[in-house]
Amino acid sequence: MKTTSATVELVFIPSPGMGHLVSTVEMAKQLVGRDHRLSITFLIIKKPFDKSKVSSSTQSLLLAAAEDQLKFVYLPLDEAVAADLQSKFPDHNFILEFIKTNKQNVRDHVAKMVSTGSTQVAAFVIDMACTPMMDVAVEFGVPSYVFFTSNATALGLVFHLESLSPDEYHDLTELMDSDAELELPGFVNPVPVKALPTSFRDREFVPRVISLAKTLRQTKGIMVNTFEELESNAVRFLVENDKVPPVYPVGPVIHLVNNKNEEGEEATEIMKWLDNQPLSSVVFLCFGSVGSFGGDQLKEIAQALEQSGHRFLWSVRRPPSKGKREIPSEYQDLNQMLPDGFLERTNEIGKVIGWAPQVTILSHKAVGGFVSHCGWNSTLESLWYGVPVATWPMRSEQPTNAFQLVRELRLAVDIKLDYKKDICMSDSSNVMLVTAEEIENGIRKLMESENECGKERKQRVKEMSEKSKVAVVEGGSSYNSIGLLIEDFMKTT
Repeated sequence: MKTTSATVELVFIPSPGMGHLVSTVEMAKQLVGRDHRLSITFLIIKKPFDKSKVSSSTQSLLLAAAEDQLKFVYLPLDEAVAADLQSKFPDHNFILEFIKTNKQNVRDHVAKMVSTGSTQVAAFVIDMACTPMMDVAVEFGVPSYVFFTSNATALGLVFHLESLSPDEYHDLTELMDSDAELELPGFVNPVPVKALPTSFRDREFVPRVISLAKTLRQTKGIMVNTFEELESNAVRFLVENDKVPPVYPVGPVIHLVNNKNEEGEEATEIMKWLDNQPLSSVVFLCFGSVGSFGGDQLKEIAQALEQSGHRFLWSVRRPPSKGKREIPSEYQDLNQMLPDGFLERTNEIGKVIGWAPQVTILSHKAVGGFVSHCGWNSTLESLWYGVPVATWPMRSEQPTNAFQLVRELRLAVDIKLDYKKDICMSDSSNVMLVTAEEIENGIRKLMESENECGKERKQRVKEMSEKSKVAVVEGGSSYNSIGLLIEDFMKTT
């Protein structure tokens, strides 16, 4: 399929969130790797109030990925505008309003691209959180595709919610604190209301979800970061729904670290520590780029780790100040936050770190289990490397991902399905506390290997790991789906 001249120019607009940004870059690399007629320009929206190491790592990754057919343009960020929006809009509306303020920046740059007459933009590829940019695509007379960085199950639920009557979704929000279960498309088992995405249980947020579904129906196609073998029921529901645009399962789209030193001295130190641990003996705890805990919860986790007796690698992040939309940062002195003497007592079997090079760690053979928030990127990464998960979802679609892993696919064990924590909550907020006993039980189930349940779960994870790798090579389900997507891009010229 490869040719020498670029004939199709795509404009990619990813969300400023790290998980969205990384997977979108990887998707673009796959596309240009498959067909050299594709050329891609990224319009990067800078994340406001973000001065963390996470951002530096992401920027380095982007620069490393800048092949000839990938161009990166960083749109200007007006911190004053962002601060004004922060004061006016609640958390769940802030990002959408911030994205809208970048419309003119996108408009200006695309106009500059086409003004020379040598570039003809064929399509916009827009992150699921950046759908307001479809208006700009319409102005330039080009179609929009959406990259849905979550999974097919979540996408199916978005369309299902839109199909409900106002009374039906009103009833849904009324059930949010109950033990009710629902029969839903794309699932084999009844789904507890508590396992639905947190946005579905928020009456103020439901209209946003419905609006997203209506917008997605106007796209020319939806790329989903999943593969058919993992989510066969959800993919079937979407593909057979004649009211949904063409859906392309293109995953797993993840950034695989080729150079173990790629992420700096901290990563090198972590890997040296893992090199000295026995095979599959370490439980890794990490809760994503926005995951963090205050002192009370940290003490419960520490107590659980110590009592379990398992070797551990634990990524600890400090919550943002109360009411702030900052990225979690490092604790200056962990001794003040953890139980007295914990670090000394566990020195031989454990290591506590701040920022974690997650993919690098999951690829190490010493890691035998992963306590995770169940963000979709983290889920795909753990499956790729065959690492079983203990689920501790917090927000967004993570509870649904956890339910899917534990009940639908039997690939994971659960710690706390109905945990809820806003990313802006500080330590002093009224946050649900997961007890040391609950955490310890989850870790023990995760790391057990002698009983039948543990053996069966590990075998299922191993098999799904193999299927994930087959999906993306020539002849695989996602490989073929990407081929169909490229054909559709070519038809737009």
